[in-house]
Amino acid sequence: EPPESETIGLAFAVFVLIMAVGSVVAMGMTVGTALIGVGVGAAGVVILSNVATVPEFAPTIGIMIGIGVGIDYALFIITRYREWVDHGLNAEEATAAALDSAGRAVVFAGATVVVSLLGLLLIGLPFVAGLGLAAAITVAVVMAGSITLLPAVVGLLGDRIRTTRVRGMVAATLIAMALLGVGTGFRLLLVGIPAAVIVLVAGAFRIPANPLRRVVRHREAKPLRETGWYRLSRMVQSRPWQFAIGGTAVLLVLAAPVLGLRLGFSDEGNFAEETTTRKAYDLISEGFGPGANGPLIVVAEASPDPAEIEALRALSAALNRTEGVAFASQPIANLTVDAFLIRVQPATGPQDAATEDLVHRMRNEVIPLALVGTDLDALVAGQVAFNIDISDYLAGRIPIFFAAVLGASFLLLMAVFRSLVVPLKAVIMNMLSIGAAYGVVVAVFQWGWLGDITGVEPAPIEPFIPMMLFAILFGLSMDYEVFLLSRMKEEYERTGDAVNSVADGLAATARVITAAAAIMVVVFGSFVLEDSRPVKLFGLGLATAIAIDATLVRMLIVPSTMELLGARNWWLPCWLDRLIPNLRVEGELTSHSTTPQR
Repeated sequence: EPPESETIGLAFAVFVLIMAVGSVVAMGMTVGTALIGVGVGAAGVVILSNVATVPEFAPTIGIMIGIGVGIDYALFIITRYREWVDHGLNAEEATAAALDSAGRAVVFAGATVVVSLLGLLLIGLPFVAGLGLAAAITVAVVMAGSITLLPAVVGLLGDRIRTTRVRGMVAATLIAMALLGVGTGFRLLLVGIPAAVIVLVAGAFRIPANPLRRVVRHREAKPLRETGWYRLSRMVQSRPWQFAIGGTAVLLVLAAPVLGLRLGFSDEGNFAEETTTRKAYDLISEGFGPGANGPLIVVAEASPDPAEIEALRALSAALNRTEGVAFASQPIANLTVDAFLIRVQPATGPQDAATEDLVHRMRNEVIPLALVGTDLDALVAGQVAFNIDISDYLAGRIPIFFAAVLGASFLLLMAVFRSLVVPLKAVIMNMLSIGAAYGVVVAVFQWGWLGDITGVEPAPIEPFIPMMLFAILFGLSMDYEVFLLSRMKEEYERTGDAVNSVADGLAATARVITAAAAIMVVVFGSFVLEDSRPVKLFGLGLATAIAIDATLVRMLIVPSTMELLGARNWWLPCWLDRLIPNLRVEGELTSHSTTPQR
């Protein structure tokens, strides 16, 4: 059985969240809200499957994305809530302030993901539309839970979310170990569940000096300008050209394999070697040739006229002489003798590039030349030909889809940040990070790099994968973009200092962005352990892009380019400023005008 990827991601999330928020209760709220949202979203996907075409791996993709963004969104809101409490607000005021700031960013980021995914409906293929709808439903439900259920739970628990006792910390660690045991199949770690129960029971006794009841004391937070993140930003800003050029060069190198991208569908030859499907596939290939697993069918309407039948026989002979064809049968008539088919077996496998070339050559050269001078019209069909047609169809629509998402994102960011430069840079950097993720995907799944580790055999990249990855990743990248840049803009508007506002904004958000990214990288990356090739591909692509975006892009390239452009980052022509709406993602509370953590 494959590892339970969801539980591996959850186990890691428990550890990271405890370190990030410093509270077991807050960690539980974050994970619980995400899981409830994912559960409701999964139910919605089941309902959707009764009225629309939904691929069999769509629920797994929905769970993967839902867990990642659900924890992400909840973490952002809870972190902002704690900042406002530290600033002196009571629980109710801090909740309102958190929703008016981080909550807006969550809605914006979630809506961006949903709209991008719904853009897949424009492709015109039912299974692509079903995949986009399934993922969009899950993200929408998780986002709704983050701004409704989570604040309600915060209101119920109040100050308790800031208190952690030793018993809670130990029990949470033991439960995380048990989850890891479930995910990896290492059953010995399941002892963590009864051990956690024992710890909680022992910690409930109010005896003197019970160490399990001791409150864990947290270190005092350093002022922003004494943190390592602030120093990192100032170091990057002191050498902006080196970091901007160096970071961009690294992204371009990682993206280079995209130039060799080949879209197509993998076949049963990519199943695990121990499966009966793979064994049958290999037996057929060994006994009858690789093309026997994906025969082509040439069909034509014809009459019993001897001249037309002879023309079809000549077509069969021409096909047999064609390079790349192992065998072409004689024309086979239906019962009414008004349609004929010729079974063509390629010399190469279904996913081989030579087979794709053969199909195009048969359609464009062999068949037209063989039937010249006749009224016959022969067509190439079969599953392999169908897959090639779908790949070509989707490849032609990818640029249109990309342009629509990029254009809409640029306009939204321009309205949010009141700038032309910032959204332009955001679009370019997001494209670079997504391109780098594509490059890694091509190297691993198409070229077969690290195949011994990942269990992946070389094959084309499924044609719907680039669009799905782009829709999801662009929305998730906007999440970090808005969270980081909104704090930079907030500091710039407050101080007018174009240099320190960058460092202050980075220092204020780096910890939560890093924690959120680390969780998503492990949640997404753990799905590489699944058996399904599309799920593996999604997992690696999402994990790679998030890791690159949250480190190389947000921590190095963004500060360096912001430093290079200075106040010009926030330039917007006056006439355009009057035309576009003013969308404030980081809300303003008139009763609390001071920035948290100052």
